[in-house]
Amino acid sequence: MSARPKSKSIRIVAPGRLHLGFLDLNGGLGRRFGSLGLAIDRPATEIVVRRAEGLVTSGPEGRRAATAAIKVVDAFGLSIGHDIAVRAAIPAHAGLGSGTQLSLAVGTALLRLEGRRPPAAAIGDVLDRGARSAIGMAAFDHGGFVVDGGRGTDGGPPPVVMRHPLPEDWRIMLVLDRRETGVHGDKEAKAFANLAPFPEERSGHLCRLVMMRLAPALLEANIGEFGAAVTEIQAIVGRHFADAQGGGLWSSMAVAEIVEAMGRAGAVGIGQSSWGPTGFAFVPSEASARSLYRTFERDAKARGMEILVARGRNVGAEIEERTPDTAQV
Repeated sequence: MSARPKSKSIRIVAPGRLHLGFLDLNGGLGRRFGSLGLAIDRPATEIVVRRAEGLVTSGPEGRRAATAAIKVVDAFGLSIGHDIAVRAAIPAHAGLGSGTQLSLAVGTALLRLEGRRPPAAAIGDVLDRGARSAIGMAAFDHGGFVVDGGRGTDGGPPPVVMRHPLPEDWRIMLVLDRRETGVHGDKEAKAFANLAPFPEERSGHLCRLVMMRLAPALLEANIGEFGAAVTEIQAIVGRHFADAQGGGLWSSMAVAEIVEAMGRAGAVGIGQSSWGPTGFAFVPSEASARSLYRTFERDAKARGMEILVARGRNVGAEIEERTPDTAQV
């Protein structure tokens, strides 16, 4: 391996992701879960990593960054000695993939400093990511709208069976409630363990919705049909998870009220990402997004919430290798 300058640093901007639902919680064909989701351009996680004496972390989510670094060092046989500056972080436990994106960014940066470039799935596997979904790893590697084929019996990450760019004109309205967090950690594991059996015919209907409605609509840039499929998928899956998140389809009723009002105002494909509390809705253009933003911004702020207008991100994480001549202050 060629020598690398010790002053070299790696800057990574990792995209947030929306998880739109599961396709097969029944698992009768030998694979379980199967997810659909997409990468979004905001919010995002940004880190800068360089070699240092020992392990030093700073910024939001520094403790989680340190945990990921230690796992990567152990799994890939690296020498510990890194300065990890977290410049921006996706809100934690908000349904936007914060943990996966931070972990993948840290792992990728540490390995890039050694001239190694494994795919996100290889890094995610050692970091206990992708237990049920490959959406976050696919978002990091390639971006776009993604469907994965579920977890098989071999224990490997779910394979990506479809990836397609989201139309450039479409926008996603995000409604964030930073006062709430979605189910995570041990509570999430317990919730999945206690789920009622999922009927086989319901899984079949979800897969049919994706193959015969959502996917063709995406390829034809038909936001109405795409949105109708997303909304139905959200309702079916949400009802199955309702008991685990307080008895309803939403973990935050304040978010639900804003997002459902956006639906009545013309947005489509409304729902909650993963366990929430972040809600989303799709609109066909920047102009439509700005109109909805103006309509609902004041009400959202008065209730302690935030509205973001996001784009689909059709490329993976931004990775920049810096030397002293190129590094920015």
